[in-house]
Amino acid sequence: MTSRHTLIDTNYTLEIPEGVDLTVDLAGPVVRTLAFALDYLIRSAIFIVMMIVSLVLGGNVGWAVWLLVFFLLSWFYPIFFEMIRNGQTPGKKAMGIAVVNDDLTSVSFSSSLVRNLLRAADAMPLLYTFGFLVMGGSKHFQRLGDIAAGTLVVHVDKETIDQSTLSVEPVPPPVKLTEQEQRAFVEFALRQDQFSEARQQELADIVEPLLKQQGPNLVKQIRGIGAWLLGAR
Repeated sequence: MTSRHTLIDTNYTLEIPEGVDLTVDLAGPVVRTLAFALDYLIRSAIFIVMMIVSLVLGGNVGWAVWLLVFFLLSWFYPIFFEMIRNGQTPGKKAMGIAVVNDDLTSVSFSSSLVRNLLRAADAMPLLYTFGFLVMGGSKHFQRLGDIAAGTLVVHVDKETIDQSTLSVEPVPPPVKLTEQEQRAFVEFALRQDQFSEARQQELADIVEPLLKQQGPNLVKQIRGIGAWLLGAR
């Protein structure tokens, strides 16, 4: 019974350093399919508009423009939005889900690229049959692209974020952060109430060369980056 319960559990828990557990709700096949359908409708609408434009332009120029747009939307539409919207395409945004790394940090470009390039394999032989089979057999609802990229699709619930974290204005990182650095910022945001102001400042001073900020503003910026990485917007 325990083994069976583990297989159908939709919660994903990760213990980060310092013994803090982060728990998210995994997105299943149904909600992911709905998100994909919405994105497909958006892309189809753009295809139709560009086909009309290509007909107006006429000749080889018109078809060249349409083929270029078709290629970019087919392969880079999800990558583009996952990068600029913290793992959410318009469809995922509407369904309240997002792509994250399996250590619950924001999805990286390389991970997004791998998971979306392998979408072609998941789509075989027809209507994403292989992807559904792999997802159904995965404990974490991962399709082949997710397994290869080390990513998860999770529900985004802002209410699960501690209110003290949300009280800080979210700030996007001013520089590219490694996965380890992202975890450190998240830990700081989650544990801020456990530290005195002096201890917070002491810890913040460690990353002063990275953020090029000083004093109380540095602490506020770190808390804001942590809130942003946790999904507050």
